[in-house]
Amino acid sequence: QVQLVESGGGSVQAGGSLRLSCAASGRTSSSNAMGWFREATGKEREFVAAISWSGGNTDYAETVKGRFTISRDNAKNTVYLQMNYLKPEDTAVYYCAASKYGTPRMLRYEYNYWGQGTQVTVSS
Repeated sequence: QVQLVESGGGSVQAGGSLRLSCAASGRTSSSNAMGWFREATGKEREFVAAISWSGGNTDYAETVKGRFTISRDNAKNTVYLQMNYLKPEDTAVYYCAASKYGTPRMLRYEYNYWGQGTQVTVSS
């Protein structure tokens, strides 16, 4: 089992920044790709960003490309999501996930471990 715990969420005004962290514990493996998803009220959970096991490859949703940056520190078993130029439409619960694959994945079923989520609220 792998446990994922997100932190760093909060409330911010439009144009501001937040940095989310996801700490992994348990039977962790640095050979797994990691991803961030988000779920706004009344909407389905959607892909935000993903990073390969090495950190050398990343993938982003078009809606966040150029504003968000995903990174990882395998020595600390931690994945980060730096979010800049936040917009009200970025408001959602953000979830960290661990994939069974080593390359970045965009689909929910390609992830087999999920965190509990952290709330991000962006006001206009």
